[in-house]
Amino acid sequence: MRTSAVENIRVSSLIFSSVLEIGDTTLIEGCSRVLAVQREGETFFGNEGDFLSFKVFTEPIPLAALTEKAAFSKNDLCSFIHVGAINVIGISTSSVMQIGNAGSIQMEARVKHIRQLLPR
Repeated sequence: MRTSAVENIRVSSLIFSSVLEIGDTTLIEGCSRVLAVQREGETFFGNEGDFLSFKVFTEPIPLAALTEKAAFSKNDLCSFIHVGAINVIGISTSSVMQIGNAGSIQMEARVKHIRQLLPR
């Protein structure tokens, strides 16, 4: 384990199931589901927004299998990771910014964009 030291951090925007973790963590899980409908005409129905009616929200996400182990060696001459400054414009839609050690991070973002245009 190492100690992370950051003198200055500035994050302008952190939204939609995102995490800014300062310090060690065992597990981070985040999930965002977004249904974005853009309409040219102002027509609204009362039964909209059912995620289960769209395949993108119900299909399993394939995870890459780790099939081989890489040879790894390290020599920790210093137990500190020191950073002067971090400047982040935005962290959005099921993302994570981790300063410190993390055991496991699993994030998921699913977005369905729909554009409904008026007939020409």
